[in-house]
Amino acid sequence: MSVEVRPRKIRRVAIPIAVVLVVVFALVGTLLTNSPTGVIFSVSDQIAMGFLGVLLAAGVMLLTRPRLRADADGLEVRNIIGTHRYSWPVVQSVSFPDGSAWARLELPEDEYVPIMAIQAADGEQAIKAMRELRELRRQSQDA
Repeated sequence: MSVEVRPRKIRRVAIPIAVVLVVVFALVGTLLTNSPTGVIFSVSDQIAMGFLGVLLAAGVMLLTRPRLRADADGLEVRNIIGTHRYSWPVVQSVSFPDGSAWARLELPEDEYVPIMAIQAADGEQAIKAMRELRELRRQSQDA
């Protein structure tokens, strides 16, 4: 048995926002012209405006990056920045604290790692993922 989870709702929001950012900044860059105030916009300013839109869109798309992969050996947590692998013996529990936006791994010495792939906004998908993850953890402990 293995579990792979990615957030759903954030993807439905982030992708259109990223597209709008690129289009709006490209449009603004195209429409930049000399103004009556004496400001002079060059081609490099127009290109920079388009590039700024691409950078902002890339930042928004980072929100779609989280992923969780779990199997009998352990789990791999990929959040917005960074990917880490944890073996099941290191994991003390998998929890979803009340009011939290996402699940987390409880580690020794009161440390924890957020699992941004399992988000409260995803509702039933998050519940299903937590059940599967806890079952997989239980099976790995029994083995």
